[in-house]
Amino acid sequence: MTDREVMAPGQVSSLQIRAEEDLLAARHAVRAAALEAGFGLVAQTKLITAASELVRNCYVHGGGGELVIERLVPPPRAGLRLTISDDGPGIVDPDAALVDGYSTGHGLGHGLGGAKRLVDEFHLDTGPGRGTTVVITRWVGR
Repeated sequence: MTDREVMAPGQVSSLQIRAEEDLLAARHAVRAAALEAGFGLVAQTKLITAASELVRNCYVHGGGGELVIERLVPPPRAGLRLTISDDGPGIVDPDAALVDGYSTGHGLGHGLGGAKRLVDEFHLDTGPGRGTTVVITRWVGR
């Protein structure tokens, strides 16, 4: 999906995350979907920031994967649901990974926990040897 395409209510789009360039494409796709869904600037920024961190984790730690963007429509309210999944090694200790300061790489360790704080709903499904799927939802007007 490009910045010029319109995402209809109820529409689902997906983007493969295989190369570093896909990280920017994912940001643009989430931005375009957030604009079309009616998010204000602050809510857009929060959603794009969360998505950026999760897509980057998918690429760096999971070896790539997929971003699925779903535009939610009433009832009960409008929003976006993003699913970021990979077939990587999984997260050994998901609870620890959500705590600020935990990092298996060179980062500050604010990624997963920070992404969780920026959205209304956050679901993490992972385990050693079975990849990682993160589903986040942000509602318009929150």
